[in-house]
Amino acid sequence: MLFPWTATEVADLPTTGTRVDTLTDLSAAPGGPGARLSKGREEAAAFRREFPGTGTPDDVVTCDLVTLPYPTRFGLFRASRAIAPFLSITNRMLVIRWRDSDGRRRVLLFEPSDVEFGRYTPYFDDLVQRTPGFVTRVMLTEHGTVLGHLARLGITPEQVDYILFDHLHTQDLRRWIGTTAYQNDLHGQPAATFPNAKVIVQRDELAGMADLHPLQKPWYQPDTYRDVPAEAFLPIEGSVVLGPGVAVIKTPGHVFGNQSLVLNTSTGIWVSSENVIAAEALTPEHSRLPGLAKWAGAWQQEVVLNANTIETTADQYNSVILEKTLADRSQADSRFLQFFPSSELTGAWTNPGTRPTFSHGHITHHC
Repeated sequence: MLFPWTATEVADLPTTGTRVDTLTDLSAAPGGPGARLSKGREEAAAFRREFPGTGTPDDVVTCDLVTLPYPTRFGLFRASRAIAPFLSITNRMLVIRWRDSDGRRRVLLFEPSDVEFGRYTPYFDDLVQRTPGFVTRVMLTEHGTVLGHLARLGITPEQVDYILFDHLHTQDLRRWIGTTAYQNDLHGQPAATFPNAKVIVQRDELAGMADLHPLQKPWYQPDTYRDVPAEAFLPIEGSVVLGPGVAVIKTPGHVFGNQSLVLNTSTGIWVSSENVIAAEALTPEHSRLPGLAKWAGAWQQEVVLNANTIETTADQYNSVILEKTLADRSQADSRFLQFFPSSELTGAWTNPGTRPTFSHGHITHHC
């Protein structure tokens, strides 16, 4: 057994948040993918109207972790005409703080990747083995660590309540939530760095990880979940509001249990996930990236997917339209939306033809 639970036992784990009845699981909705797309637009518009009424978090801070190479054919699907086989993406952690209705302070870490151990994901491990060391050093830049960023913000590990990823590709959580047995590669049995934190994840993803499909295997590290404590997880089904202006919505497709972070801030609604890698992928008609606008027009595509795994492409497309409908226009450039890719396209001299037309770089919100 690779996990401390089976697919059927996932249902017995505790959950959290206030369920969002406005948003249903589109992948399970009746009708074909076109009908589900129409339903997603309607539901997103309804949630967009009601969500600001939940309030706003106290603050949102963006923390750069690592910039790394990623295949262009994955990140920009079939649309890019760049000559570079790789582009660069920057993984960032978001730190969100708010007060519950009873006054209790909460801290949520979104995408707190353990960069050191994430590199052992089968796809990236194989890529590193095949890439000369000097090329890796040029294309990979580590900006900061999860713990270093938290110390800078004055947040202790004990103060972290929630850990959230849009999905668990590449993630090794052992150092964050601890293990129940000795780990050979860690030379010990690590205690939880975040002893009070719970990992919020869709039940569908946990169930899927218990028996990975071949399409999924290059992107997960299943052995690292063998000895993690089951009680460290808070599975959710569908979409929930966690706090004032903080919601997690189910956006299946990129993986079966994909989810997105939605924030109501001083500049309006933001959405964050890895469903696309650039804000312009939601409005490709305004992109200057080679091929994007032309491809989107020729194929009548509203968005350009991040497609390293094509588990259910139509569902992912529909989920991105839901995200697109929710997000407000950027105040910096109204052609683009306040969609913050959890892995954002980043220009680099090594990757000609992949410099983004527009990028957010960070989210700033303070009450």
